Amino acid sequence: MDPKFADRVQSLQQSDIRRFSAWCAEIGGVNLSQGVCDQPAPDAVKEAAKRAIDDNHAIYTHMRGIPELRRAIADKMASFNGIQCDPETEVAVTVGTAGAFACTAMTLLNPGDEVIVFSPYYSYHANLLRLLGVEIVFVDTCPPDWRYDSEKLASAFSDKTRMVLVNTPSNPSGKVFSEAELREIAIFARKHDAWIVTDEIYEYITYGKKHVSVGSLPEGEGRTITISGASKSYAVTGWRVGYAIAPSVVCEKLSVVSDHLYICAPSPLQHGIVAGMTLPESYYQEMAEDYRVKRDMLADTLRGIGFEPFVPEGSYYMLAGFEEGRYRDATHATESILEGVGVATVPGRAFFRDPGDGEQQLRFCYAKKMADLEDACERLRKLG
Repeated sequence: MDPKFADRVQSLQQSDIRRFSAWCAEIGGVNLSQGVCDQPAPDAVKEAAKRAIDDNHAIYTHMRGIPELRRAIADKMASFNGIQCDPETEVAVTVGTAGAFACTAMTLLNPGDEVIVFSPYYSYHANLLRLLGVEIVFVDTCPPDWRYDSEKLASAFSDKTRMVLVNTPSNPSGKVFSEAELREIAIFARKHDAWIVTDEIYEYITYGKKHVSVGSLPEGEGRTITISGASKSYAVTGWRVGYAIAPSVVCEKLSVVSDHLYICAPSPLQHGIVAGMTLPESYYQEMAEDYRVKRDMLADTLRGIGFEPFVPEGSYYMLAGFEEGRYRDATHATESILEGVGVATVPGRAFFRDPGDGEQQLRFCYAKKMADLEDACERLRKLG
């Protein structure tokens, strides 16, 4: 029988990340491909979720999430992000940050609208926009520091621009957008009456560079939707608890979209995240320092085998280049390394507007237990 797939999924394929992760699992390798963040979740978070299960928090929650979590999010947004928001009307708990982005995009965008996206980009963002029939206008950022050209950003805006998407710290480049860059982006967005959507899921993972939320800046006020979540901060990527901070009129509508798609985020896990959001500042400092050590270890290993790591300012991903002629292309490099030493990476081409820009790069994820990362580095050194 001809399945007659919808047009929107005709070109949809399994991502390279999933494909190489599955291959790595089959051969018992070390997966530096997928950002699974396999560190243990904090005990306080796990114990709170267990108590919630024992206390029978097993029914649907309010479509915007449990009140305790919304209040905790609002407190965190004020203290860490510099954004004041009403937990009753401007905070929506969602099924992961991915759910927050999907509901925001479905709320604000129509087919044919244009969205500005910085390349290299997180493939989920681009693929979701394509599913919605949205036109993506890419603005390139270039290694080693991943700066964009202000003139090219200005020319990317048009009368069809409905949204500009920022991911800071960025997956896959690790770029942390500066306050000056965010102000410039917000000024252009205001000039063209466009929304700013900022994915800040890695906000606590920066290395000597301050995280700035564009929603805290006067230029971004009233037109910014800030999305984040618990996955990376508390190593609970499978729990799927995220949130969106938005003007009340937008928050109400995206919450209804979330209700129609997902009903609510898992109830007992929301209670667990409340406990996470009361952890002391030292927890986040120690987490960032742990990732800094792992970043530097991986960067040193890659330099030792002839790669050029573009050392990230934030997140736990690193793009690294290899010299022309060493491999046919990025896919060949990924396959050769996985077959040769059992370490999974991702071809750089998966993240760029022009796949050719990433044909001499691979992405590595170092959100691993130290023993596993040490194993991966030992394996990679055999390539030297």
